[in-house]
Amino acid sequence: MTDIQGAMRKTGGHRDFAADEQGRGPGVPSALTNNPKAGQWDGRRLSRGIVADYKRLVMTDGEGIRCSLYVSGCPFRCQGCYNASIWDFGAGHPYTRELEDQIIKDLSLSYVQGITYLGGEPLLNTPMLLGLSARIRREFGHEKDIWCWTGYTWEELNRPGETPDKAQLISYLDVLVDGRYLENRKNSLLQFRGSDNQRIIDVPRSLEQGQVVIWPKLHDQTRFIPETYSKDRQQEQQRG
Repeated sequence: MTDIQGAMRKTGGHRDFAADEQGRGPGVPSALTNNPKAGQWDGRRLSRGIVADYKRLVMTDGEGIRCSLYVSGCPFRCQGCYNASIWDFGAGHPYTRELEDQIIKDLSLSYVQGITYLGGEPLLNTPMLLGLSARIRREFGHEKDIWCWTGYTWEELNRPGETPDKAQLISYLDVLVDGRYLENRKNSLLQFRGSDNQRIIDVPRSLEQGQVVIWPKLHDQTRFIPETYSKDRQQEQQRG
């Protein structure tokens, strides 16, 4: 069996790497797996329509009170990923019309600001998210915002040869948090990011200007609050 045949067997017969490459892709862990070429990973083939979780009324996955949809499957496999259990595209349960209706019902609440797509890799689950995003825009316009986390960088998503479904999903987004999580650049002071290579991108302005425009409400911490609070408490106790 050749390397390519072995890779295709591991990924269910899908050729998820470029034609001139061997031994590379989601089913073949390697030093190259984390850096796909343009069009190498196609969510229209890789996605199995599976979600790992749906959370209502959360305040940790973007600005304001939100709904968060965690999709399954991510070939980036970042070291230190807190959601490694859902790297598998089959981990979880099927995305259903009933779930979509519940999401729309939750978004209709006046105090819910929007929805966030996480994972897993949302840009490789476009068969689910394109339909949901279109419905959100039909029913709410831009009254509700759409955030998305991705392992791709903005530049990778917009390079020649990337699959068109990714650009279609980006067109629905308001905010994109881009880039792999890099454990050696972890920074707990960052707002809505894990490592300092990641960016919070204002999608409409970036598309309009043809370059990355950072979300204008970015506000990283300058000190670690729990640690500072603990030191203050210790000093108070010593004085008392």
